[in-house]
Amino acid sequence: MICSNCQKEIAEGSKFCYNCGAKQAGSAAPSVAPAPKRLMRSCRNKKIAGVCAGLAEYFDLDPTIVRVIWLLAILFAGTGFLVYIILWIVLPCAPATATMSFPGSAAQI
Repeated sequence: MICSNCQKEIAEGSKFCYNCGAKQAGSAAPSVAPAPKRLMRSCRNKKIAGVCAGLAEYFDLDPTIVRVIWLLAILFAGTGFLVYIILWIVLPCAPATATMSFPGSAAQI
């Protein structure tokens, strides 16, 4: 799949470009009704525990934005670290067969 903004190669089905962050146009509507969203940690697109990437997938946001907001919450509010640890424990890890919409989530062969 090619980014419509920077014309670089990105993972198939991505909602955001990994290189420039541009939101990608949605593909054709699936013939089967989509499954309801579940809040889960990302097991593939993670930096520490996958909490921010999981929240970004659930709320259809760029993971970098969620990570920056989380960092600000930790630095200024002080409770962000405790909430992150709680979510790390409580949220299940997304199954390996589930397709995340972030670049790099598809297996590279």
